[in-house]
Amino acid sequence: MSRALNVKLTEPQVLAKCREAGVSVSASEPLPDGGTHLVCTTGQGADEMRLRFKGRIIAGAVRRLPFYTRQGPW
Repeated sequence: MSRALNVKLTEPQVLAKCREAGVSVSASEPLPDGGTHLVCTTGQGADEMRLRFKGRIIAGAVRRLPFYTRQGPW
């Protein structure tokens, strides 16, 4: 399973939920149409967050920014 998921929450909300769950984040970026693209460090972490974000996962392809860099911490 993929380590990446798209969530219907803001980036700060997503990162806070990951911290609460003890899941480390490899990368995150806001989506231009709303929501957050999240990449967890491990597949197990991504599976945990899929459970926690149930009902808030964006299905299908999403529009992403062509180039985005974010300076930690995550």
